[in-house]
Amino acid sequence: MKNLKTLLTVIALFAITSSSFGQKVKIKEGNLDFLSGVKELKLEYTYDNMKVGKYSEAEYVAKKKAEYNKKEAGKGDKWVAAWTEDRETRFEPKFEMLFSKFMDKVDVDASPNEDAKYTLILHTYFTEPGYYIGISSAPAMINTEAIFVESKNHDKVLCLIDMKKAPGRSGAGFDTGERIKEAYAKTGKSLAKFLLKKKAFK
Repeated sequence: MKNLKTLLTVIALFAITSSSFGQKVKIKEGNLDFLSGVKELKLEYTYDNMKVGKYSEAEYVAKKKAEYNKKEAGKGDKWVAAWTEDRETRFEPKFEMLFSKFMDKVDVDASPNEDAKYTLILHTYFTEPGYYIGISSAPAMINTEAIFVESKNHDKVLCLIDMKKAPGRSGAGFDTGERIKEAYAKTGKSLAKFLLKKKAFK
């Protein structure tokens, strides 16, 4: 038992240390020239082909559903519903709140704005949910892409910014969503600060 506790502590420390390197933000495609003078951005979100840890999302959800239902009938089904609902009720509002806070500094309205010429699609392609087992815990983490497109032509990518290792919370009991949502807050803040540093809206 002592060896197990030691191992779990080492794993937790490694996870925390890994996340402490900070989020990496880098332009992978295109440039930000089109944002000059822009005052409105439409926000959209996608989770297509997302990996969760070492699993595909479908594999991860099926695994967790079975585990929870085995412990208590119906618990797994409730977990699956929360897994999806958290996107709209927790993750996306957190991203938008922090992103908009910094966009306000340059008078840019970032929201589900149907009239905006350009759309920012936040694509989450990797999620590490973290864990909590009482004696040990590890933070969540996400990798995302900020894909800028014309609102009337999503096929034309104007700029793609890759954002890796946005840390969420550790602990938070068994509430996976609570751990993950802070990673979206970090992503919103990091992306906005990156755009401001690049003077994208000047």
